[in-house]
Amino acid sequence: MKSTAIGVPKEIKDNENRVAMVPSVVYQLKQAGHRVIVQRGAGVGAAYSDAEYENAGAELVETAAEVFEKAELIVKVKEPQSAEVAMLRPEHTLFTYLHLAADKALTEGLLASGCTAIAYETIEVNHRLPLLEPMSEIAGRMSVIVGGYHLARHRGGRGILLGGVPGVLPGKVVVIGGGTAGVNAARVAMGMGADVTILEVDLERMRFLDITMNSAHTLYSSEASLTELLPRVDLIIGAVLVPGARAPKLITREMLTHMQPGSVLVDIAVDQGGCAETTRPTTHSDPTYVEEGVIHYCVANMPGAYSRTATQALTNVTHRYVELIADHGLEEACRLNPALVSGINCAGGKLRCAAVARAYGMELGE
Repeated sequence: MKSTAIGVPKEIKDNENRVAMVPSVVYQLKQAGHRVIVQRGAGVGAAYSDAEYENAGAELVETAAEVFEKAELIVKVKEPQSAEVAMLRPEHTLFTYLHLAADKALTEGLLASGCTAIAYETIEVNHRLPLLEPMSEIAGRMSVIVGGYHLARHRGGRGILLGGVPGVLPGKVVVIGGGTAGVNAARVAMGMGADVTILEVDLERMRFLDITMNSAHTLYSSEASLTELLPRVDLIIGAVLVPGARAPKLITREMLTHMQPGSVLVDIAVDQGGCAETTRPTTHSDPTYVEEGVIHYCVANMPGAYSRTATQALTNVTHRYVELIADHGLEEACRLNPALVSGINCAGGKLRCAAVARAYGMELGE
């Protein structure tokens, strides 16, 4: 096994309080003979102190520049911001969420850097996305909490309590997509007592949902179905995912004009461009805007709000891949675990992800 210098910079995206590595993982990597460089304050937003990292064997440095200078393998949570892209070099391997199909400038920046960039969200194992699923679970559960909050009148909403009360009908929630995020959204909405409808196109998935979530309604997802439902919906949640690709625009601006003023749209798919024509990324600092009378919540890093839970859930699934790459190098790691190949989005200045290449009409490298 080789010895690898692994870097963990502090996240700089707006209100991104997650950290890519918990102290226990640092300890494991150190025990395996690797060097771990952590930027001071990287874990503070997730309630992990510098002392905990130091006690685990991390080398603490003051700046991100020092992390990028000393490390071969850079492990992050969110896509690199422009200042971080400028520090990437051909010898770097970057391991993080990328969502390149929704960000051409980032795609071009990573290609220009010459680095190898591996995306958590495109690593596929048996038709599942194991490194995306924990964040989809959190975003799905969170979507109903924030959606219900913004339905409150003092937040500009219709003044609807999703669960209703005796003698008053509950609010209506529509979830577009019956995958991991959609199922978790529906579970929380049902737990609140809301009237829940899940839109899905996979008939086998609908049968599964009908059996396991029998108090929710299932409906085949189509433009006609959405058009019929929207005038009566209080909260709509976009939970559509096409792995690695830009999300399909299922909700048009014209459709929104049929919704009640003060109703809420939470677009979980915003990381991949969003499933509404009116979606644009927002931040935890300024999470909402109004289009056609509908409140839009389109925060591009939703799980960052629950940073400690999200950090633990993320590192539960990423640490094995980090160890594998660190122990053996990327080429041998891909041979030992071929699923890693699906995570490589670009390498050596060439695009390696077909879905991203299709999104921009760019050439796919070998």
